[in-house]
Amino acid sequence: MPTHLIRKLELFTMLSAEDKQALKAAVSQRIRQLRPKEDIIHEGDEPRHVTLILEGWACRYKYLEDGRRQIMAFLLPGDICDLRMFILTQMDHSISAVSSITLAEIPADMLLDLADNSPRISRALWWTSLVEEAISREWIVNNSRRNATERMAHLLCEIFIRLRAIGLTNGQSCEIPVIQAEFGDALGLSTVHVNRTLQDLRAANLVLLKGKTLTIPDLDSLKAVALFNANYLHLDREGREFDANEA
Repeated sequence: MPTHLIRKLELFTMLSAEDKQALKAAVSQRIRQLRPKEDIIHEGDEPRHVTLILEGWACRYKYLEDGRRQIMAFLLPGDICDLRMFILTQMDHSISAVSSITLAEIPADMLLDLADNSPRISRALWWTSLVEEAISREWIVNNSRRNATERMAHLLCEIFIRLRAIGLTNGQSCEIPVIQAEFGDALGLSTVHVNRTLQDLRAANLVLLKGKTLTIPDLDSLKAVALFNANYLHLDREGREFDANEA
């Protein structure tokens, strides 16, 4: 069931019962499960459907010719991996499972029908696309202008707030299946530098990363270190005027 997607879309506008039923029908067409590090789609492939993450984490990435990898985004439950890619003839990047994941493959024509028949769903999907672009811009700033400590703090703030918005945090904690090498690929840092940066944040009592559990004792303090402003995530219900009557 697209519980996390519905929660995410309702950060923008409330959906009607009919909207939710249409989304449930769309995501029930084909469900797949993948193992960690298994690719959802490769660079160069022709996208034939839209992929929704139901459970687990994925990432967008590209490889350089010498084998170095850059992770360009972490995709969380409720995220649509390739909302617009099916319009193109081939993928310009790859998407891989970070953890074990469950995903739904939505036929492109069904997604277009959803957008045509539900103005609320259509506008909410536009919103998700714009937020995705805003996150990409923030990642450019993060990796270009912030130092290692600020980069890591900023990424952890973003992940925690995104998970909290869809109900996947527990107080000050959340599950985060990212290993240090993947943090390095996302932040442009060596694994050794990632380890040292996490130790510095832990020593300052700003984060505790134990196994797959991240705990942030004082989110405001971590935000201050990260120079974090959550405005790029657009979580303030900007689509209230499109809310369903039942809201």
